Amino acid sequence: MSIDRSLRVGGGLARHRNVLSRAERITKLSATGKFDPKTGDPLGLPKVANRKVVAKTEKKVKVADGTDATAAAPGVAAPAAAAPAAPAAKAGGKPAGKGK
Repeated sequence: MSIDRSLRVGGGLARHRNVLSRAERITKLSATGKFDPKTGDPLGLPKVANRKVVAKTEKKVKVADGTDATAAAPGVAAPAAAAPAAPAAKAGGKPAGKGK
């Protein structure tokens, strides 16, 4: 019999959480200088935003000789790949698939 997902231990508690415990809020506030652990009251602490920061990865760009190279800057556009052209409309002026 397998264990339920909610009862598993280990790295499951290391994920990102929006709600912090009182001790975590005190450490974040004291790091920013908004709370003094010696003189401050631990009750009635202000809310602390816990934002998850994700680092962006560099995109690989295919060079003409077939090798991969990373983009130098995130704003630099990659060269456009040869996309197949859209089918041309028939000479009769009617869209494809309509008419008899």
